[in-house]
Amino acid sequence: MIDLHTHTLFSDGELIPAELTRRAAFAGYRALAMTDHVDLSNLDFILPRLLKVAADLGQAWGLTVLAGVELTHIPPAQIAAAATLARQLGAQIIVCHGETIVEPVAAGTNLAALAADIDILSHPGLLTAEEAALAAERGIFLEITTRKGHSLTNGHVVKMAQVAGARMVINNDAHAPGDLVSLEMARKIALGAGLDEAGFSACRRNSEELVKKALA
Repeated sequence: MIDLHTHTLFSDGELIPAELTRRAAFAGYRALAMTDHVDLSNLDFILPRLLKVAADLGQAWGLTVLAGVELTHIPPAQIAAAATLARQLGAQIIVCHGETIVEPVAAGTNLAALAADIDILSHPGLLTAEEAALAAERGIFLEITTRKGHSLTNGHVVKMAQVAGARMVINNDAHAPGDLVSLEMARKIALGAGLDEAGFSACRRNSEELVKKALA
C-alpha cells in the first residue's frame, strides 16, 4: 500500500511523524507522504520540519517516506503562489484540498488548483467535466479517498475521470492510526467507486510513479 496523503500533529493528525511512519511500516506500507494542512501562514514552518525527518524515518522503518503539504482552504487566487512556495521549499508531494461536499471549500478551488503546480487534487467532490479535462491535460492526479465523508463522491470522481482520461490515485487522508487501511480495503473501496481490477492496478501504478518522481 502507498498513501500519499496523511497528516501528523503538525496539523490535525493524531500522531507525530515517527509514530505515523512506524505504524505505516508495521501495517506493511511501502511508501507514505506526510502532507500536513498548510496555507501561506504556516507553510514555511511545517514543511522544513517534515523534510528534516522524512528520509531518516524511512530508513529506520524500511519504507519510503516523503515530505509534502496539503494546501487547505486557501483562497483560490492564492493557490498558485502557495504551490510555488512549497516547491521552492522542497516539497516532494503537493496535494491540494479539493471541493469536498462535506466542508465549505471555496468555489473555484478545484480549477485554481488544477492550474497550479500540484501533484494531486484530493477529494474533489462534484468534479466537473472541465475540471476533469484540465486534470488530464496537466497530468494532475485525482484522488479516490478511503476517508469517511470525503469518500461520498468517489463514484462521481471515478466517472468524470474516466470520461476525461484523467489519472487517479487512492489515498487514505489518514489522521489517526485507524485510517491506515489495508490494501484489500483500499481495493474494495476502489471497486465500490466503480473501478474494475485493472483500474485499481492503474491507481497503484500511478502512486508508484509519483513516488519515483518525488525521489528523482
